[in-house]
Amino acid sequence: MSRPELQAPPEIYYGDTEAKKYTTNTRNQQIQADMTYRALELLNMPQSQPAFLLDIGCGSGLSGEILDEEGYTWAGVDIAPSMLQVALEREVDGDLFLQDIGQGFGFRPGSFDGAISISVLQWLLNAETSHPTSSPPHRLNRFFTTLYSALRNPSRAIFQFYPSSDDQIQLITSIAQRAGFGGGVVVDYPNSKKAKKVFLCLFVGSGGGQQLPKGLEGEEDDHVRFERRREMEKKRDRSGKRKPLKDKVWILKKKELYRQRGKEGVPRDSKYTGRRRKPNF
Repeated sequence: MSRPELQAPPEIYYGDTEAKKYTTNTRNQQIQADMTYRALELLNMPQSQPAFLLDIGCGSGLSGEILDEEGYTWAGVDIAPSMLQVALEREVDGDLFLQDIGQGFGFRPGSFDGAISISVLQWLLNAETSHPTSSPPHRLNRFFTTLYSALRNPSRAIFQFYPSSDDQIQLITSIAQRAGFGGGVVVDYPNSKKAKKVFLCLFVGSGGGQQLPKGLEGEEDDHVRFERRREMEKKRDRSGKRKPLKDKVWILKKKELYRQRGKEGVPRDSKYTGRRRKPNF
């Protein structure tokens, strides 16, 4: 896949300093984590099976860290070079691509088992120039058409986004459906100004009897209780057990990834790799 040197729209462009500040802000980290966990719930991947996911608008890799924790392999695309640079500095596990998603993707058909996107989709509604190919409908069509091709059948793509009107929701949904997707919009906590979140839940194929998930209901107190429960659940692996500490296999995989990226000073593998040290008393 090509990595064109494209300028992001002013609203989402981050300089080096801004990118680092955004990434290290604890509130941003928590919001990103909450929405990523919810997106994964809606994605509803089969348990105990490896999966390759696409993180659309991956930024500095905050969502990617959640994907790592949940045991997924992933690739990320983003239009902001500074955000991708921060992701590289943070040594995230996913493969990273500099890409204007409004130009469409160049991945091979059926490359991904699913896709997630947090707080990105609304930017495709901005027209960068007056040229017809820069119009929101044209960019949305290229985006959804090439994404549909890049996903396996059956699969899902989950987008958390911030529409400014019902007309925007209708435009995005109709173009996605024309590209071949099924599904629709899921709204969590529709009666809460603070907790309300909008998700576009798209389906490729109908295998497994895919049905549109229901949004979460209730008031803010229910939302807080749900978040507390989810914080407990995310500390467990898919078998219900607490996630183990990073073991030898994980460490060897990470070291090999660093070597492939040309990182210097990666320690050699040995029989002591991953061995837990005894405390000194």
